Amino acid sequence: MNPTELILKNFEKVSSIPRGSKNEAAIRNWLIEWAAEYNCTSKTDAAGNLVIYVPASAGYENRPTLILQGHMDMVWQKTNESTHDFEHDPIQLIRDGDWIRANGTTLGADNGIGIALMMSIVENETVKHPPLELLLTVEEEQGLGGADHLDPSLLSGKTLINLDSETEGVFTMGCAGGGSVNITLPVTWDVQKQDEVAFELKVNGLQGGHSGEDINKFRTNANKLIARLLDEIQRNVPIRLSTLKGGTARNAIPRDAESVFVCPKDKAEFCKKVFSALQSTIQSELTKTEAGLVLTLNENKSKSIRAISQADTQAAIRLLTVLPHGVSSMSADMPAFVETSNNIGVMELKEDGLSIVSNHRSSVFSRLEEITRRVETVAWQADAKTERTKMFTPWQPNMESPLLKKCVDTYRSIKEEDPKVELTHGGLECGIISDRCGGLDTISMGPTIRDLHSPDERLFIPSLVNTWEFLKKLLAVNFINS
Repeated sequence: MNPTELILKNFEKVSSIPRGSKNEAAIRNWLIEWAAEYNCTSKTDAAGNLVIYVPASAGYENRPTLILQGHMDMVWQKTNESTHDFEHDPIQLIRDGDWIRANGTTLGADNGIGIALMMSIVENETVKHPPLELLLTVEEEQGLGGADHLDPSLLSGKTLINLDSETEGVFTMGCAGGGSVNITLPVTWDVQKQDEVAFELKVNGLQGGHSGEDINKFRTNANKLIARLLDEIQRNVPIRLSTLKGGTARNAIPRDAESVFVCPKDKAEFCKKVFSALQSTIQSELTKTEAGLVLTLNENKSKSIRAISQADTQAAIRLLTVLPHGVSSMSADMPAFVETSNNIGVMELKEDGLSIVSNHRSSVFSRLEEITRRVETVAWQADAKTERTKMFTPWQPNMESPLLKKCVDTYRSIKEEDPKVELTHGGLECGIISDRCGGLDTISMGPTIRDLHSPDERLFIPSLVNTWEFLKKLLAVNFINS
């Protein structure tokens, strides 16, 4: 079997097992059984991280141990039409020319393809390598929880190759730090009145995407867009919110959002006119960037519903309207590189109040604190409560890295050209794992994946063989000086 088909076969196996954040037990147990079939031992720490110990190839036993690293979980996103059950159904892979995509869901190549690459290295006897430690973490997509609680005693290697980057031929040497703020705006509830009519407002069909990699690509945030629509309506018509919901992951730009609200019956027709006017304006504004956008307002014919007060409705809409979203600042040191940003990733009107999750990233830790304080201050002025998650420091690049030099030399020997060496605004586990283990020489790489964290996610098949040939040659290099 050629390398590409072997990798894709293993990716299909990985994709058959549901593996969302905090739901990694099934894939972990399957990998432990797989490792045993290939005479590899394994250990799991208290956080659920897995390390598989792969014996060296003949003649490579005395070389230093090398760590290959990825994460077991994936982001769960699907189209409105999809009936996929992420907790039980396998991801349905579709081969579309040079690309692999999924049927109406995220593909999970982030980071299932990294797992498949590791499996293929073990299974293919032509790959010569030193002792390997395959580190597979949990909860990467929900705050880097596995890496943050990694038991360092599981690892002996001092050189780590992360297989969680998304462009073949690019070596990543640093990433943004990040964290989130959870906001709760208290509300009071009442029943729908006899003189009120209910409407359902929906925002659908936006591109969405990765809140780090795609934050500067003019992707409209559904949560912010529905807030704009509701704000225009409530400026002209007294309304009360019954439901408000958008986004499914803190680190994905929301594609869809919906709301049910009530307004006086005698204002119903005017409400429709206000919406229609703004609908035309927004559709015109976003013609080039969001061609799939669909905005709808329909009367809700359901029985009497509950709604929050008009004052709470105004407070909720104003809070969502004023909260920042998107690029806060670009890097002064690296042109075209995003320095600081945030994403209003998830919101939902619940019994105890409006819940909002704002996810923050920055390559400068003081700026990460600044954007976090800005969001907290806006929330406090609305009398909302806030709670921070842990804030992770950026992974600072080491351009004198021995591992980087070996990677560049190896790439040149294959391609007869220089690779790109970059930083990413996305989050990677390299810096956290290095700190947990007392300092490692680290780098990140991988095949080409596009539109991560959205149902448009796809894997470029030709990049697999290039990544494979590079790794095969790199693993034969002696890392004694790393």
